[in-house]
Amino acid sequence: MASPLDWTPPSDALIRTASLALEPWRAYTSPVFHGLENVPREGPALLVGNHTVYGVVDAPLIFFEIHRRRGVWVRSLADHAHWRIPGWRTVMDMGGSVDGTRDNCRALLRDGQMVVVFPGGAREATRDRADRYRLQWEGRLGFARLAVEAGCPIIPFGSVGVEEMFTTVLDPGSPLLAPARLLGRAVLGERGRRDDVLMPVSRGVGPTPIPRPQRLYFGFGEPIDTSLWAGRADDDRAVTEVRDLARKSVEEIIHGLRAEQRDDPSRTPAGRVARSAGRLLSRAVRGRRLVLR
Repeated sequence: MASPLDWTPPSDALIRTASLALEPWRAYTSPVFHGLENVPREGPALLVGNHTVYGVVDAPLIFFEIHRRRGVWVRSLADHAHWRIPGWRTVMDMGGSVDGTRDNCRALLRDGQMVVVFPGGAREATRDRADRYRLQWEGRLGFARLAVEAGCPIIPFGSVGVEEMFTTVLDPGSPLLAPARLLGRAVLGERGRRDDVLMPVSRGVGPTPIPRPQRLYFGFGEPIDTSLWAGRADDDRAVTEVRDLARKSVEEIIHGLRAEQRDDPSRTPAGRVARSAGRLLSRAVRGRRLVLR
């Protein structure tokens, strides 16, 4: 695999074309973004957030909105398994994603780039239904260590809405999926030891896999200044403090977004249509009253 620095950013024309292709999905999900002003206009910086189920439903919206609002194209650390899928690996390469190794992340940060990392990785993307929105960062210190080493800020972010698009029919650990699990380990696993390569079986609209129309919510928190731990990248206690601080920030963002989702009458297309109809009716009534006066 080539060096992460041997990559040419997509041209403005290609970004415009891809963004235009994403418009139907934007219309379907009506995404809401908060706190994008917390994302710096240049790196190095590490954006750290939660993976939602399946992992790719909301990520393109994040990358394109950051580029549109902040003028920077972020690089993403991704699971090794992506590069074992013909065709898909080409898409990952074009978008600037890299194999999620420490060396690759270190190289990008040293080069002054903006990097997105999902510490929960495949474990969150293949989550059981009981783990909805739970961060699965246990034992994950690498991102915090690299941020301290680079002296760069961590920008916590959260994503909410994808989990409500699907109803899990079979969790990845279901006995019924044992044959698929064995195949996944053989094809995508590392020496057959991985258990996080199999996605849950879900339904969306009716019995189909089409995602239910739900608004997506994104929030970006205030940067965490890792210079406070400068020179302590090899100190597990220090990097654990950084990891836990980032985790707490992401959990608070998710909690706030879920509260917004719960109270949002426009979270579905039907709700948005009803609100629009209500506003039009209200204006019509006010206009009629003015005429009668």
